[in-house]
Amino acid sequence: MCVIGESRFASRSLPQEGVSYEVRRYDGAKYASVSSEGRTFDQVTGELVRKLLVYIGGSNDQGDAMGTTAPVIITVYPRDDGVMSRRLVVSLRIPTNYQVSPPVPIDSAIRIEDRPGMTVYSLQFGGFAGETEYRAEASRLTKTLGETAPFQRKQYFCCTYDPPMKPYGRRNEVWFLQEEP
Repeated sequence: MCVIGESRFASRSLPQEGVSYEVRRYDGAKYASVSSEGRTFDQVTGELVRKLLVYIGGSNDQGDAMGTTAPVIITVYPRDDGVMSRRLVVSLRIPTNYQVSPPVPIDSAIRIEDRPGMTVYSLQFGGFAGETEYRAEASRLTKTLGETAPFQRKQYFCCTYDPPMKPYGRRNEVWFLQEEP
């Protein structure tokens, strides 16, 4: 798998919490995205990821198997109580060779988005992750950053770098989008 390009990153650790996180800067790029409303994170993410994998695997107007990228990025919108709303967007970065002119998806539910660059606070964790695990890690990152850190609280990103069949050494992350000054 190809990992999306990071232009700058720095590790930060708060010793009193024992939690390490990174601050990363990602360049703008095109992403293939598909969204859902009405079903829970655990009910729908596998289905949406499969749609994107079929697209990059050749279900596009050029019939090109573009290769895979990582991570799968799931944008979630938490309610005030921390529970995820039933709205989410699953995205994959279009591989570099196709950034200028991405193939058009056959599935009309998939859209190509041009996303601006972003800076994120990233907290990494292992294992198989679903809504419960991502919510717990998001809570941990929120506590670590504190109430005054400049990040968006209306959405965050749940990322996974590994295919479902990988049983050990899995890498997941929670990303909070830093608000630019």
